[in-house]
Amino acid sequence: MVEVKKKDNESSESLIRRFNRRVQQSGVLLRTKKDQYFESAPNERKLKDKAIRRSKIREKKEYLRKIGKLDELMAKSKGRGRTRSLAKLMNVKLK
Repeated sequence: MVEVKKKDNESSESLIRRFNRRVQQSGVLLRTKKDQYFESAPNERKLKDKAIRRSKIREKKEYLRKIGKLDELMAKSKGRGRTRSLAKLMNVKLK
């Protein structure tokens, strides 16, 4: 808990400024923002599925890079469209 007392001859603006600084330093805001959108840890099966999916995507990308299709795709499109095209080429679902 952050507590600030007004000093003699201190304006209310400087008191508020000092209070804000103390709150920032204490980390109270960071903790509340972090806890605002609490997300429980995924179970072990989900973690394994994600790891398998990532490795398959990595292998497929490497294969496409070796046969020369990946470079062509990257040169043609930019941004979000490139990701969608790449996912379509690799037969992968995006979230």
